[in-house]
Amino acid sequence: MTALVVLLPVLAVAIALRLEYAGDPGPAGRTRGHDAVWLGHAWVDGRNGAADLEALRVKVRGTGIRDLYVHTGPLEQDGGLDPKLYPNSAWLLKEVHRVLPGVRVQAWLGNVIAHHDGDDGLHLKDEATRARIQASGEQVLAAGFDGVHLDLEPNYSGDGEFLDILDRLRATTSAHGAALSVATHQIDPLPGLHTVALSVFDHPKWWSQKYFAEVARRVDQVAVMAYDSAMPLESLFGGYLAQQTALALEVTPAGTDLIMGLPGYHTSTGGHHPSAETVTAAVRGARLGLARHGRGREAFGMALYVDFAATPGDWAAYRSGWGTR
Repeated sequence: MTALVVLLPVLAVAIALRLEYAGDPGPAGRTRGHDAVWLGHAWVDGRNGAADLEALRVKVRGTGIRDLYVHTGPLEQDGGLDPKLYPNSAWLLKEVHRVLPGVRVQAWLGNVIAHHDGDDGLHLKDEATRARIQASGEQVLAAGFDGVHLDLEPNYSGDGEFLDILDRLRATTSAHGAALSVATHQIDPLPGLHTVALSVFDHPKWWSQKYFAEVARRVDQVAVMAYDSAMPLESLFGGYLAQQTALALEVTPAGTDLIMGLPGYHTSTGGHHPSAETVTAAVRGARLGLARHGRGREAFGMALYVDFAATPGDWAAYRSGWGTR
């Protein structure tokens, strides 16, 4: 009897997600030109050069990719940023603007958030740390980047210090006429699940939909890290993407780009099963969510994570399923 009590809710969730993956994604249409790709640090430290940029140009041309999130950090634990980390940025910015006109290069800044005294990482409760993060944003914009892409994790739902950082950075990017984007956690697939997860694992996995909305209204773009779902089957992962897309669409302001992350990496972990978390399933799931809940929305896109791990098949799945103009 105990086994049945445990099994029935699991089966109910699986059936619900499988149903989310059913249907015709066609009404969602094609890319709106708000897509992105996360790029590794090799683009700014001198390892990548002209041949690599030409290969990237071929992958991006004819797609809806408008933003490149280029890893420019990591931030120091006090929130600062060492300029020695990105010696090749001037070359990258100049050449991307030359060969991919209209494509923006955003500085991807991140680090681990420390949640307990003595932990390594960013202590966001420290006002001086938050001020230095803002100064780091100013620093990369002064270096010529077209925007700031912030990725601080793991982040508790309801964290007011994180919202303060976004307010500070928004003032900075607005003054420069630049973009502010943020990589976000997923939204509670069941109400209050983030609270349950914290009590069991003491590790942030989801945000409440209300907190996601608070983040979304402070930035130009929200990029949902909609992977590492632990889903064992492609159909369940696709259904999960459809659900995540719907939840995000409900609360993302019309003027904020909602971008769903695509898993272009293939490392097997407890939370990521490459056979299930495919770009094909993610694209189809996101399109299903869009078709049902926001087919007329222009400020919507998808982002491939990450360039150095994505295979030709991942790029082809993005192009054929969504990204070709």
